[in-house]
Amino acid sequence: MSTSTTASVSTHILDTSIGRPAEAVAVRVAARAGHAADWQALGGSATDADGRCKDLPALPEGTTHVRLDFAVEPYFETTAKKQADAQQDAPANRDSGAFFPEVAITFAVKPGEHYHVPLLLNPFGYSVYRGS
Repeated sequence: MSTSTTASVSTHILDTSIGRPAEAVAVRVAARAGHAADWQALGGSATDADGRCKDLPALPEGTTHVRLDFAVEPYFETTAKKQADAQQDAPANRDSGAFFPEVAITFAVKPGEHYHVPLLLNPFGYSVYRGS
């Protein structure tokens, strides 16, 4: 939760190739205070069955930039067969890798605001936006 001196961040992932939440994707959070500052690793979490990370670490006071690192390759390696089986027209021997093995999203934050950053994901592309 944000306070007047800190921002807060949340995220969720939707696998658009199957139209379902992406479960068990590791998400790491880093923050910095200013463009020239070093990134500080804050910890991480993993998405739940609804594709959400409900326990991301709090941001330190003075944070101006946040980076979310999504480890998507392991997700696609473990779910590729399930996805191919779930799609009637999917090839039987679908490529089990992901073109993007990880997704790193960096964005600016202001104290007192909450930032929800959804990741729309498929094996060959992704999109992000500031949600609500």
